[in-house]
Amino acid sequence: MNSLHLKSFIRCKRKAWLDCKGKKSDEIWSPHKAIDKINQFQIFSEFCNGDIYSGLKACKNGYKGVIGLKIKGNFFQNINAEIRPQLLVKTKGKSLWGKYKYLPAVYKLGHKTTKEHLFDLAFSSMLLESFQESKIEKGLVISGFYKKVNVEEIYLNEKLRKKVLNTLLNLNECLEGFIPEITKDRKKCTICSWQKFCDKAAKENGDLTDIDGIGSKTASLLITNGISDTQTLASYSEKQLGEKLSKFNDQKFEKASIFLKQAQSYISGEPYRLSNKNETNDLLEKTRLGFYIFDIESNPDENHDFLYGFLKINNLFTKKEKLIYKPILNLKNNKGESYKKILEILFLQKDWPVLHYGETEKIAIINIAKNLNFSFEEIDSLASRFIDLHSLIRKSWILPLKNYGLKTISNWLGFEWMQKNVSGSKALYWWIQYQITENEIFLKKIIQYNKDDCLATLQIAEYLIKNQLKKN
Repeated sequence: MNSLHLKSFIRCKRKAWLDCKGKKSDEIWSPHKAIDKINQFQIFSEFCNGDIYSGLKACKNGYKGVIGLKIKGNFFQNINAEIRPQLLVKTKGKSLWGKYKYLPAVYKLGHKTTKEHLFDLAFSSMLLESFQESKIEKGLVISGFYKKVNVEEIYLNEKLRKKVLNTLLNLNECLEGFIPEITKDRKKCTICSWQKFCDKAAKENGDLTDIDGIGSKTASLLITNGISDTQTLASYSEKQLGEKLSKFNDQKFEKASIFLKQAQSYISGEPYRLSNKNETNDLLEKTRLGFYIFDIESNPDENHDFLYGFLKINNLFTKKEKLIYKPILNLKNNKGESYKKILEILFLQKDWPVLHYGETEKIAIINIAKNLNFSFEEIDSLASRFIDLHSLIRKSWILPLKNYGLKTISNWLGFEWMQKNVSGSKALYWWIQYQITENEIFLKKIIQYNKDDCLATLQIAEYLIKNQLKKN
């Protein structure tokens, strides 16, 4: 086992087992990992003033920062272990290399120092001590906020080391056994490279957390009350289920109705229409004379929207290849120009509604309007044109899906992205690559992805409008 397995084990036992024993063909490439690696190297390089090298030779030569080192050792109770320190930082002391030694360091993305950071440092220190023949009292947590490198010192006391040792013994036991159950906290799965593999298993097992709206706590409540899978859930009556959902108080029967319909739809594969005629009629009426589809690509860590995409639709009968798509690149040093282009598009057809998926796009435009000193009346007028299809479809339909994300719904409707296995995080990865290399191919990939997002949003709009036309 190694330090990567330990980090996975802290997050999810199943992930650690799969990382060690799973079929690599079932794992998908994670852009989150790649982005994390890029950010990590940039922060480490800045912290070490560029004096950063790879491998054992770098330790012997006494460079300030060392990466890419693997250290193997025989651990407690003859357990073979391996550490892969993210960074070793040179400090005063004595080691087999001379009058200096190395401390382990880890990169932190958010503001919070987690158990994962602490355990990684402590585990690394255990094998690193014997490897460099020098005691390690502390490790470093390095992060970057507001264009500044921050360093936190973590003292690696005996209490922490004992906790790590116990966790390593549990990890070893886990790896020697059968594959663990799927985690009840499925929110952890969103950036996991094993997500598709576990999603498939969850559906086959009738996992309750596959039902939209049922999280780990509600699933535990249902299991306690004898409802262990989606088939059992779907067989209940609204009254029977409502009585078991007492924690929702006055909403218990309303929640029971939603959970039942969602479970029944998920099992049957058939959508269920909710009585929400007014809002879909409103969409039908507002889009008659034309509308825009709007989608943004963002870097949330830097609070930067780097691409705004507009799709112009004169009417629903226009062929897809004749639709006009306009991407607007938003460089940090040229925001005024991109804001001007966005407003030109929006006010070219000032009576057209702007359809989007999720809250991000509307919030971004309101912030731009505020930045440009629009009056309250002008901001309200602009904001009133935005129609969130995510909110609208949730109010109008129960779909046979595990979530109501843009890709999940549009894939169900038959839409396919031009590029395979794409996501917002992959677009961000391409953006980072474009900034580093200035290679236009990454920009083309981002633009194609954003255009497809717009077309996917259009597919959902068509579904809502055409079904309303059928009903009318």
